[in-house]
Amino acid sequence: MINYIYQLTSPQFFSVKFEDIEINKKVIVRPRYMSICHADQRYYQGNRDINVMREKLPMALIHECCGEVIMDKTGHFQPGQQVVMIPNQPARDENGVILEDEKPLIYENYRRDSKFLSSGADGFMREFVDIEPDRVIPFENIPLQTAAITEFVSVACHAYSRLNKLAHKKRDAIGIWGDGALSYVIANVLRTKMPKTKIYVIGKNQRKLSRFSFVTRTFLTYNIPKDLQFDHAIECVGGEGALDAINDMIEHTSPQGTLMLMGVSENKVAINTRLLLEKGFTMVGCSRSGRADFESAIALMQAQRFRRRLSSIIYEDAPVKNFDDMHRAFAADLNTPFKTVFEWKV
Repeated sequence: MINYIYQLTSPQFFSVKFEDIEINKKVIVRPRYMSICHADQRYYQGNRDINVMREKLPMALIHECCGEVIMDKTGHFQPGQQVVMIPNQPARDENGVILEDEKPLIYENYRRDSKFLSSGADGFMREFVDIEPDRVIPFENIPLQTAAITEFVSVACHAYSRLNKLAHKKRDAIGIWGDGALSYVIANVLRTKMPKTKIYVIGKNQRKLSRFSFVTRTFLTYNIPKDLQFDHAIECVGGEGALDAINDMIEHTSPQGTLMLMGVSENKVAINTRLLLEKGFTMVGCSRSGRADFESAIALMQAQRFRRRLSSIIYEDAPVKNFDDMHRAFAADLNTPFKTVFEWKV
């Protein structure tokens, strides 16, 4: 079966690749709605190290996507079934079985032998996606515009799972640094999973912070009360702002708290290690997600209140039908405060 794959070959330049795909051992999914991630935008704008760009490109972008099953000769799904696809791809043996070497110890999204679609392997900007059955999860009663960001929600579910396992049991107050989409979704997950915990969000943009009406309180970064202390803290800033965010977390988190870092920074970040050691913190790096996190995300998104909160950060751009539309969607995303989704009609 001949497939069309729309690859980024250099910053802001797409081309099409033709590929003969296997239809007997894979699920064939037609992408329906997609969402743009900051990682996709960095590749599109060329805001990665030149050596990274040379290594990764050409490559199809997008790892947040929902679609419709077109064909499944493996017998797991029915044609027309709505599904989300997992971009994390663990290594497999010759029979297609996920290798077990590190599985009991290492999460699938941190395994060295895993590939991630739209980061070293073609993402979902294709006519059809041929994918292993265990990388596909069906859903019902979720609007496609919302289902498009399931992967993004799964990352927040993974963060909650790790925090729940690693943090000590005193969880009266949690601070979240950042006022973007990741901070918003994590706050939403924590509010649902930890209803008795006070959740505070610290950011730089008052207009964005006004969306966080469901948390205990928000603060601008320059207006955090000096005596305010959290039991644990999560960083969702990344970039140049990560330095101040992490050091603020170190100052405002009580001893032996857990500090979770989720923002991506291209440059090294200097942090106050003296105070970090004095307070005995556990620092956790948290990124991406696996199948269990997708299942948790789908379960949470069944609740109308949860979906309603998500809908307030989703901007739906016009359908993408050709190369010009692809460029338009990425340009529109630069002016969208949270998440940009679009219908894929190429």
